[in-house]
Amino acid sequence: MESLFSPSVTTLGILLVSCFFFMSGKVRSDIVALCALLALLVGGILTPSEALSGFASPVVIMMVGLFVVGAGIFRTGLAKMISSRILRIGGKNENVLFILVMLVTALIGAFVSNTGTVAVMMPIVMSMAASAGISSRRYLMPMAFASSMGLFTLISTPPNLVIQEALVDAGMKPLGFFTFAPVGAVVVAVGVGVLYFLSRLLVGKEAGKTKERQRTKTLPELVAEYHLERHSFQVEVPAASPVVGRSLKELRIGSLYDVSVGRIIHTSPGRFRRAVTEEVAGPESVIRAEDILHLHGSEENVDRLVAEQGLVATEWSPQTSGETADTGYAEAFIMPNSHLVNHTVADSRFRELYNVNVLGVKRHGEYDLGDVRDVKMHAGDSLLIQGTWENLTGLEEYTDEFVLLGQPEKRAARVTLDRKAPVAALIMAGMILLMVLDVVPGVAAVLLASVLMVLTGCLRNMEEAYTSINWSSVVLIAAMIPMSVAFDKTGITAAISGFLLHGLGDVGPHGLLAAVYFATSLTTMFISNTATAVLFAPIAMDAALRMGVSPYPFLFAVAVSASMCFASPFSTPPNALVMNAGGYKFGDYIRVGLPLQVAMGVVMIFVLPLLFPF
Repeated sequence: MESLFSPSVTTLGILLVSCFFFMSGKVRSDIVALCALLALLVGGILTPSEALSGFASPVVIMMVGLFVVGAGIFRTGLAKMISSRILRIGGKNENVLFILVMLVTALIGAFVSNTGTVAVMMPIVMSMAASAGISSRRYLMPMAFASSMGLFTLISTPPNLVIQEALVDAGMKPLGFFTFAPVGAVVVAVGVGVLYFLSRLLVGKEAGKTKERQRTKTLPELVAEYHLERHSFQVEVPAASPVVGRSLKELRIGSLYDVSVGRIIHTSPGRFRRAVTEEVAGPESVIRAEDILHLHGSEENVDRLVAEQGLVATEWSPQTSGETADTGYAEAFIMPNSHLVNHTVADSRFRELYNVNVLGVKRHGEYDLGDVRDVKMHAGDSLLIQGTWENLTGLEEYTDEFVLLGQPEKRAARVTLDRKAPVAALIMAGMILLMVLDVVPGVAAVLLASVLMVLTGCLRNMEEAYTSINWSSVVLIAAMIPMSVAFDKTGITAAISGFLLHGLGDVGPHGLLAAVYFATSLTTMFISNTATAVLFAPIAMDAALRMGVSPYPFLFAVAVSASMCFASPFSTPPNALVMNAGGYKFGDYIRVGLPLQVAMGVVMIFVLPLLFPF
């Protein structure tokens, strides 16, 4: 009975139960991983420090930083710019875009860690899919797989460096920087060919759910509903205009012209004008030369204002320019018990109390979009309001007065900080360069980039950085990393290596190669690919030398199989990174990743001896 519940049997039992719940999908993956970790801890297989080692792992810390870097790339519109370039090449052809994504990701992965590659590519792919109007589910998982397929260089994955070290220690000829290139070409060809068909299995359930997820009104919807395109205008203020240097309170634009000033953009003077600051217009706002004013009112009244005050009308579309990094729109529904009922907009002192402007009132399907200061508000009215995102979000606290319908916090998160795109590009390029040149540890390069994204304004603040982190993916990986420690402590890994060395008998070089490949492939599903390569490299070397054949194909089998693990979301950080973004379940990795993993192994068993003869 004691042997029945030996530590090794207990560990395997915990792993099998965990896999069952992972595949069933009835319990969240991060909860399953935490329960498995607790079972190993309570069962005495792991000490507390061993059980919690995953949360201090450089890989996990790097994942956290990469989520922040990816958010900065997306937030600044850099992802959209790069994805638009890809769209120009591939058009909106779903299949051409699929091949492009796979090839670009594999190419980047040849020089950058697969985790870093996915962090760079994920926001680009999601933006590209949204622009093309196609599901990102077909692209995200294959993209994660492709990040591991770029085995073109010696530095593409840690297992490559592990077998290099094994060869050098044995006094054999070391590998060149591009020795892996033929292997990488075959891996990418197999990956693209297999996933071209299997990836279609990922999009079936997601179709039709896109609209259900969208619960907030978009800017185009507000523009259409309140007819902003007919009542919104943009004008520039020349230096000679009589409004320069005067406040809106002095100018009385609302009472004299029946036009309201929504926001004022202050620009830098000179030939290359650019926006410096912007503010939501209030009575004390002072107009400067070369300011840009956003006006709301009838075209006739705006034309009169422009003619009499020496302003210059410019082209402007509320659909494309109505919301910026600082300001936006929201809709507020007046509650029956609100003190605003039966008071005019002017009497309510919206600007003084809430720091927002009321641009329009909707009542029983009819709209008042002129000078709304004298409009008396009723319960059930909807107000179109404009302000900074911070002030708009602050209105959610006044639940007795009105219900905020526009959810500005979520809308603000979708507004890109376009002027920061070059900064984000420099940070991303710097991170990649540091990782390629190995100037500092990879985790240090990622953390530096993530901090710079906040300090340079590519993300609004630390709160936005924290909310960009997918904590369930982080917990999933951190909780599963200690499983490798349990495998080692309980002798499971030693039993696998012993079987390969002594249990197979005379199976011939091809048979031994297949055994090494698939044993490595199976093991790397449960422990890290680097740890697996470290474990199997000496085993493969010893087995080949005992058989009297070249160890090169066997060591390449270890490196490739350790990197090509696709059948589990927790086998590699890239697989976990895309799990929630793509809405994948454990079963999706089995359906798509397992056939690819097996197909890759079969091909490699025949190809490796051709590239590196026995």
